[in-house]
Amino acid sequence: MVAPGPRILVVDDDPGVLASVQRGLGHEGFDVVVAAEGGEAIAAVRSAAPDAMVLDVVLPDIDGVEVTRRLRADGHDLPICVLSAMTDVEHRVAGLQAGADDYLIKPFALAELVARLHALLRRHPDRPEVPFEVADLRVDPGRRRAWRGDRELGLTRREFDLLDAFARNAGLVLSRMQLLTLVWGYDFEVESNVVDVFVSYLRRKLEAEGEPRLIHTVRGAGFVLRNDP
Repeated sequence: MVAPGPRILVVDDDPGVLASVQRGLGHEGFDVVVAAEGGEAIAAVRSAAPDAMVLDVVLPDIDGVEVTRRLRADGHDLPICVLSAMTDVEHRVAGLQAGADDYLIKPFALAELVARLHALLRRHPDRPEVPFEVADLRVDPGRRRAWRGDRELGLTRREFDLLDAFARNAGLVLSRMQLLTLVWGYDFEVESNVVDVFVSYLRRKLEAEGEPRLIHTVRGAGFVLRNDP
């Protein structure tokens, strides 16, 4: 017998989209289950968490952003790829800010969804969980918490992942593609300024009380975490 592939929960209120994605992912070796409403999706994850979820933003009862927020509050850490017909970056990033791992804009190519799911499901080697310190910034990967001096930053899941990548590479310039690979798991070309948006979120929290900047833009190259005099 052939072992079933990764179990993917696809959530969309459009029957045509559900049938198409279920069929396409099934042909790619995934074990696909579907849901048409946010409440149904939450119940499915709580009952038997899938390996990953593909989640439409617009749903008839609970929208995808709120579904993501509730699942993260419950402690569910499954990869979530949000689907959105919205082209405005701030709207798309709302799902990521709530705790989603990725997004795709509708309409999308099945091949891209498959590539992103494989990237999300890829297991990364275990990394040391020792705290990092740069100037007055302290990052504790084991507890997934960070402080600027005595002030805890209160980072979202994705904000912490980004800051953790910067802290592990303090003093090194990281390109946007490197950050996408380290934080989001992308290993293919992505046209997106999601990195810039999340760097902006991080800066707001790092500098909320007028502290000096730690994450600097290197024109034409990317970003670097360093303590400039």
